[in-house]
Amino acid sequence: MPDIIAERGIAIVLVAAMGENGVIGRDNALPWRMRSDLRHFRDLTINGPVVMGRRTYESIGLPLKDRTNIVITRNRSYAAPGLLIASTLADAMAMARGDALRRAAPRIAIIGGAGVFREVMPMADRLEMTVVHAAPDGDTVFPAIDPQLWREVKRSRHAAGAQDDADYSFVSYERTA
Repeated sequence: MPDIIAERGIAIVLVAAMGENGVIGRDNALPWRMRSDLRHFRDLTINGPVVMGRRTYESIGLPLKDRTNIVITRNRSYAAPGLLIASTLADAMAMARGDALRRAAPRIAIIGGAGVFREVMPMADRLEMTVVHAAPDGDTVFPAIDPQLWREVKRSRHAAGAQDDADYSFVSYERTA
């Protein structure tokens, strides 16, 4: 996908929440309730394309409003109102790039799941992470963030709000090379 990476005016950004132990999911759902993170997620992804795997979409249950929802699945008959369906990551990224150019969106947001994160991480420009200050049990983890490839550029710690299960930090990383 070098042609996608070459378009430096559009950042490829992985957006995820993870526990301090790297857990991002349990039984195809988030292992916490974090209303503050949902607002942050919305702010990071609004008015642009979001790319996700089918199971991530199904865990959300409906298209995200004011975003172009692109779902990757090998099931060629998969369809749902409000989605663009791609059978490969390359197809999804081409759709997302076209949408970002049409909208003049500054980023393509990759929102999960773990397999999509692993596949896109080598071409990503930024990571926008919510670190939930807890270590929940789970069956899905975020790929390791290699400090030789990623530099933390911003961190803000927050106390849990009324509808949050734990304290959390918003952490931004940029690729070093």
